[in-house]
Amino acid sequence: MPKSLWFLLIAVAIQITGASFLWPLNSLIIHQELGKSLTAAGFILFLHSGAGVLGNMTGGRLFDKIGAYRTILLGLSFAVVSTIALIFAHTSVIGYTICLMGIGFGAGATFPAMYAFAGSIWPDGGRKPFNAMYVAQNLGIAIGTASIGFITQTELTTVFYANALVYIFVLLFVAVTFKRINTGQEVGATVSIESETVKKLSKHVYYSLALVLSSFFICWLVYTQWQANVSVHSQNLGLTLQQYSMFWTINGLLIVLAQPILSIFIKKWVTSLRRQMVVGISLFFVSYAVLSQAELFSAFMIAMVILTVGEMFFWPVVPTIAHKLAPKGKEGSFQGLVNSVSTSAKMIGPLFGGFLVDMYSFQIMIYVLLVFIIVAIVTAAIYEKPLQNENRQKITTNPKNSTYDA
Repeated sequence: MPKSLWFLLIAVAIQITGASFLWPLNSLIIHQELGKSLTAAGFILFLHSGAGVLGNMTGGRLFDKIGAYRTILLGLSFAVVSTIALIFAHTSVIGYTICLMGIGFGAGATFPAMYAFAGSIWPDGGRKPFNAMYVAQNLGIAIGTASIGFITQTELTTVFYANALVYIFVLLFVAVTFKRINTGQEVGATVSIESETVKKLSKHVYYSLALVLSSFFICWLVYTQWQANVSVHSQNLGLTLQQYSMFWTINGLLIVLAQPILSIFIKKWVTSLRRQMVVGISLFFVSYAVLSQAELFSAFMIAMVILTVGEMFFWPVVPTIAHKLAPKGKEGSFQGLVNSVSTSAKMIGPLFGGFLVDMYSFQIMIYVLLVFIIVAIVTAAIYEKPLQNENRQKITTNPKNSTYDA
């Protein structure tokens, strides 16, 4: 792995650590400290995610125009101003909402640039730079969520100061260390010969990307139920909050510690990106099938372990494919689309799942999600078809124009 990628991974881990101080407590703060209903809290978080989607699209376009360094600095600067403002504005619902949207926009703008930058730093790395980003994010989540109890010992709102300090630190870290990275790699980065042939394709590239992002959206829609409705369902069955938090502890530990085993498995048996997606999504199906019958802590834990292995296969593949498909000069925009799709699913997922649970039952929600997962498996399995069809047309017209080899 290139040494310069380590600077990016450290920045990602630090930023996510700071963000993880706040996101698990947002609903609690809005409900208990500001005295608003859980519905109001959900709407504020909806606006926060919406600002994140806008930030994703903006950050991706900025990467293509001004490069990674300046885009990341701009996004982090916006987030820093918002986190500092939140220290003084958190007693007001309007102030809290505006600051939270500012954080969502600023942080959202940095991630497409970071992912596109990772691909440009290590263009021949395949899924490796994106897998490293995925691990760095989860390491930040593990550290951040584990630190919440210590940070909030004296007062719940101490988390605002901690969040602001971490964002200031990561801004300074990026400003100093990213200057050492070859800026010639920031825009229009070199790509592998295999990827370059794919990028010459026309609208079929967008058809393939749409199929991948359809699977990505569905799986994030499914995944968010663990953060929303599964937590409530487990509490209703008698599981404690400590037991529920243990699921996420295991999730983070597996993601960080099981990478060597996963890498060996992928090299030997699941070599193509398409197969990695299909295997990962299929494990989502198995996980939710187990979850549909889960009543004991052990069953929930089995479902979480299977889900975690599934996400380890699937999540890093999507930005990898987006990077390979992106036309030259559009790497940032394609990563912006990827992040926007995941953020949109996170925004809609809890509302969609909650509606099904309220109208029908938790089991009905799971059965609907299982049908959606089957759709995701199909769209992932056929994502190469538009590229192959285009290649066949080129071969028919001119055999020398063959550009894609399945």
